[in-house]
Amino acid sequence: MHKKHIQNWKRWVAISLSVCLASGYLAGGSVLADSVDNQDDNYQPYISLGADLKADEKATVLRLLGVSESELSDYAVVTITNEDEHQYLDGYLDQSVIGTRALSSVKVVKTEEGSGIGVETHNISYCTTGMYCNALITAGLEDADVVVAGPFNISGTAALVGAMEAYATMTGQEISKESMDAATNELVLTGELADELGDSEKTEQLIAMVKQTMIENGFTSEKDIQKAIEEASDALDLDLSDEEKEKIVSLMGKISKLDIDPDALKEQAQDIYNSISDKLKNLDFDKEGFTQKVGDAISNFFSSIVDFFKGLFD
Repeated sequence: MHKKHIQNWKRWVAISLSVCLASGYLAGGSVLADSVDNQDDNYQPYISLGADLKADEKATVLRLLGVSESELSDYAVVTITNEDEHQYLDGYLDQSVIGTRALSSVKVVKTEEGSGIGVETHNISYCTTGMYCNALITAGLEDADVVVAGPFNISGTAALVGAMEAYATMTGQEISKESMDAATNELVLTGELADELGDSEKTEQLIAMVKQTMIENGFTSEKDIQKAIEEASDALDLDLSDEEKEKIVSLMGKISKLDIDPDALKEQAQDIYNSISDKLKNLDFDKEGFTQKVGDAISNFFSSIVDFFKGLFD
């Protein structure tokens, strides 16, 4: 299964730019599912607000979350303090980076079963939607739309804490300390690797590939995880240092001990698959000359991605 998936991932990476143009999810946009109709009390939507937001900053955040002051009563509201942020982030970020004010705010809405995780961001300059999605799946979140907003451009790293806390409170499903730690580790490490490698998209794909290979095959040994890292980095043409590989091994060691549903990873990819399938059906190219050749090439590229996902879902 490794070789088949890696070959398909090579085709996937080769056209990542085309996919970005076709899929808002990969381009840093948003893919949000339909909210659950007639939600019961257990699934009341939640908003996590940074405790240190000033009045005007709170107004900005609520606007970006798509919630008016009058609508705020429809949500259960939790507050995340700077102390909460430090509790989870101190082991991975310098205290000066975390800062002294809790500003990140998050809206979490439960969605229909099988819809997966959808993420949208506003004024978040460091963490991408893919980083959040990967980390939230590691934390054990399922079927939810998550909107992250800052009052102005902020890194957004601390927003993960608010998202996990809001989801746990909303569903009544406790997120273990181990899951929260692994998710935080994943988000921060993905960001660091993206900076070092100069490509956030490939870095997100790398972590997702290694995680999926490990979970689907039940890998727990360091040797097997290292092999998965080597295969994924080769497929993505990423030159990892020994230190970077060691950090990924350490992260995956934590994730391997968690109870993550392999189907959750496939659900994450389902939105991309559906989007690309729809785009492929609607492609309409000129019949002559260069444009036709380019059109055929792009069509073949999209077909390769669809083939990959078909193999994954089967």
